[in-house]
Amino acid sequence: MSIGLSRRALLGAAGAVGIAAGLGLPRAQAAAPMLGTLPPAWHRFKWGAFEATVISDGNLPLGKPADSFVGPGAAQIPQMLTSEFLDPNAATLEQNVLILNTGRQLLLFDTGMGESMGPQSKMFGPTTGRLLANMKAAGIDPAQIDVVIATHAHCDHVWGLVNEAGQRVFPNAQVAINEADVKFWTDDANKKGPAFMVPFIDGAKKNLAAYRDRMIMVRDGQEVVPGVVALFTPGHTVGHTCYAITSNGKTMVNTGDLAHHQVLLLRQPLMEFSFDTDPKQSAQTRARMLDRLATDRHAVLSYHFPWPGLGHVRKAAQGYDWVAEPMNVTAIGAG
Repeated sequence: MSIGLSRRALLGAAGAVGIAAGLGLPRAQAAAPMLGTLPPAWHRFKWGAFEATVISDGNLPLGKPADSFVGPGAAQIPQMLTSEFLDPNAATLEQNVLILNTGRQLLLFDTGMGESMGPQSKMFGPTTGRLLANMKAAGIDPAQIDVVIATHAHCDHVWGLVNEAGQRVFPNAQVAINEADVKFWTDDANKKGPAFMVPFIDGAKKNLAAYRDRMIMVRDGQEVVPGVVALFTPGHTVGHTCYAITSNGKTMVNTGDLAHHQVLLLRQPLMEFSFDTDPKQSAQTRARMLDRLATDRHAVLSYHFPWPGLGHVRKAAQGYDWVAEPMNVTAIGAG
């Protein structure tokens, strides 16, 4: 069937407009103001017997990709991005925070940037720090959180634990995190190297200190709570940990910062990321885990991939492809 319009159809349409004008019928004038705002961002779905809700903390702009993604394969960055219709001059990440209701407990995986460090909380721009507002829109009270499970202690993952006054944002929660990360990111002796190390350590100290009497130190292979198992994935930080979530035989892996970009670090898993504590180890860990995820065909919930970060990793001619999970529009929260 042709989708073109015939001359007769066009003349008919023009005549109809003229008739409407002659009858004095109202016509739209496109005078409504542009809104420039977005609805609250949350997405809810079932995972086995669990209920999962992904909450956005807002997007996180990194700036020029070449400033953050370096090493093997970096010369191919412009081509890789343009081939996927992405801006080769700007890398923007999402912050997909998972809240999991197991029926017994309410778990929060990472906390976003928060507001604990005042102006420093906006070091990546004004679009971060939206977790609490979006949680409220999704009908979840911070006081309901039983356990905050942190993939690692970087700013965009734990700075939302307390407010600027240092008070706990999740007053009834324990915090589960790898002990190596706690020790590293609360040690002033590590304030060396890249400039970001100073605020990252100061922020981790402030946020983690408020929960020092209610911490769960996570080990590789440990079942943190029923259905959630820790997978030690060091390199991005010394204690970076992914979490396998299994219910009714279905497994989804919350990968945290295993890979920051759905194209660059999947097509080139050995490429390095400038915020990695050990870039070489991080690349090797990423390559190993991506192979495992593709082989096992487990679902993936990625913290920084395009909203809401749910999909699968598939082996490709060059590295891996990201296959996003189709969203059921009836499950999307819009306030």
